[in-house]
Amino acid sequence: MRIVVTGTDTDIGKTIFAAGLAGALGASYWKPIQSGLDGGSDGERIAALTAAVVLPEAYRLTTPCSPHLAAEIDGIVIDPDKLTPPPRDPLVVDPLVIEGAGGVLVPVTRELLYADLFARWGLPTVLVARTSLGTINHSLLSIEALRSRGVPILGVAFVGEANEDSEATIAAIGKVRRLGRLPTLDPLDTATLKAAFAEAFDLSDFQP
Repeated sequence: MRIVVTGTDTDIGKTIFAAGLAGALGASYWKPIQSGLDGGSDGERIAALTAAVVLPEAYRLTTPCSPHLAAEIDGIVIDPDKLTPPPRDPLVVDPLVIEGAGGVLVPVTRELLYADLFARWGLPTVLVARTSLGTINHSLLSIEALRSRGVPILGVAFVGEANEDSEATIAAIGKVRRLGRLPTLDPLDTATLKAAFAEAFDLSDFQP
């Protein structure tokens, strides 16, 4: 089983959710492109929060911005063929959680968006959305972008404080499964994440 984790925007808790999912499934983790290295990579955050096997990125880019621009700043040409999920072999533990960057329409290159990449893979995808103001618009636009490309959507996972109306509205209008909500955790560590994820989500919902 392989699951893509994408988001409606940047800095919404997508990596924390991915860590919780990888830990709960006993999965490996792969982020194809890391943009921005100051403060550590998302893979390093995953490793600090879980026992997941973290696979090396296809590209590690210095500047914390959209991959298409970060690659240009670093003088690197991103080859989409290098962004194919790693083959199943004894060194790659399945399940595998694959995390995108930012929102679904973030450019990977000037010709390719993350949503296009997800469509190529055809893997079940979880959309992570915040619960604060603006989430209905961002979530429904993201759902439309994924669905128009034929990306299989497992459902929406929310992150943040409870917002019953927004969460229910997104699920109803977007015609997607409401997977659950990961609250803001303070402190955030392996134990608190594991406990909160187990309480918030049913792992059977993540079966394709």
